[in-house]
Amino acid sequence: MKFDFDRVTERRGTDSIKYDFAKERGKPEGLLPMWIADMDFPAPPLVLADIQKTVSHGIFGYTDVKDDYYDALAGWFQGRLGYRITREEVVKTPGVVFALACAIRAYTKPGDAVMVQTPVYYPFYNVIRDNGRELVKNPLACRDGRYSVDFEDFERKVSEREVKLFILCSPHNPVGRVWSREELEAMNAICENHGVIVVSDEIHCDLVWPGHSHTVFGGINENAVICTAPSKTFNLAGLQASNIFVKNAELRRLLELEISRSGYSQLNTIALAACKSAYRHGGAWLDALKAYLAKNIDFVRSFLPEKMPQVKLVEPEGTYLLWLDFRELGLSPNALDSLIAEKAGLWLSAGTTFGDEGAGFQRVNIACPKAMLDAAFARLAKAVCG
Repeated sequence: MKFDFDRVTERRGTDSIKYDFAKERGKPEGLLPMWIADMDFPAPPLVLADIQKTVSHGIFGYTDVKDDYYDALAGWFQGRLGYRITREEVVKTPGVVFALACAIRAYTKPGDAVMVQTPVYYPFYNVIRDNGRELVKNPLACRDGRYSVDFEDFERKVSEREVKLFILCSPHNPVGRVWSREELEAMNAICENHGVIVVSDEIHCDLVWPGHSHTVFGGINENAVICTAPSKTFNLAGLQASNIFVKNAELRRLLELEISRSGYSQLNTIALAACKSAYRHGGAWLDALKAYLAKNIDFVRSFLPEKMPQVKLVEPEGTYLLWLDFRELGLSPNALDSLIAEKAGLWLSAGTTFGDEGAGFQRVNIACPKAMLDAAFARLAKAVCG
């Protein structure tokens, strides 16, 4: 089956956060949006067919999962990532961020320290602070355009701040790192030595680029909590279904108790159908998507030094979110945001959204038809270079 990723689908007027809420979010109307992490491609055709079959049935009563759901998950993660899961360890939630919030409440007390590696996906900050926990930052080191873990700072902060929980972003959003097994083992050793529970957000695990491979953290530490979802892989974010893997029975019990306290039980009916279908039938579509996205990344990789040498690409190892370095322009964060929105007519994710360590950077989503990418970078080059 061939897939048409070049087709532009009109998303305005669909209550899309990406397209229809510029004014509400303090942006000028009419910007070309390349910010929030959903794709401008329809979901896989076979998944859409199963969704339509569910809708055609016409009854949306309460649903729960049977063996075919667990089989779909187990087959995907074993076949794609070499990671074995059992039905007992699967915990269902409406989203990864929801799971992170529940994990924080399940495994820590108000005032406890929770560590993240910055710059990082901004909801991490919210779920820590909004639940009354102390935020501890382990800033990533950036040398020669590549990010790495500052292990000395990592261990010192874990010890001195008495960190109880570490939220790992793997692959990392926004800097695009795919952590090597050696890096993950080093982080795990520190956490095990100090009794730190690891919750690993692996929502981008299927989107890894050639030369790199994703290691599921649960294969290193069976006491970790692994957060996954079909949302980024198959563009199903709005359906809200996530699959959390917790091998440790006591940690699973505590997490399930906190989810119950939150009032959540079964997956959404359509989300369940989509999730099962994606993991059973979405492989060919994902392979084609990754080939298309790789070409989009190649375009940016070539475009910047030729048309906009002042802007540097942080080489992506995973995700469809590129981290662009604008620091050579010498602009303040506010001036850079103004240049992007008012002069280029683009809506990107400001680097400071991900923490102070993101100053001078912008995150751009390249999961879109090539024509949109061409238009966006033409606008950007004109704004930057005149």
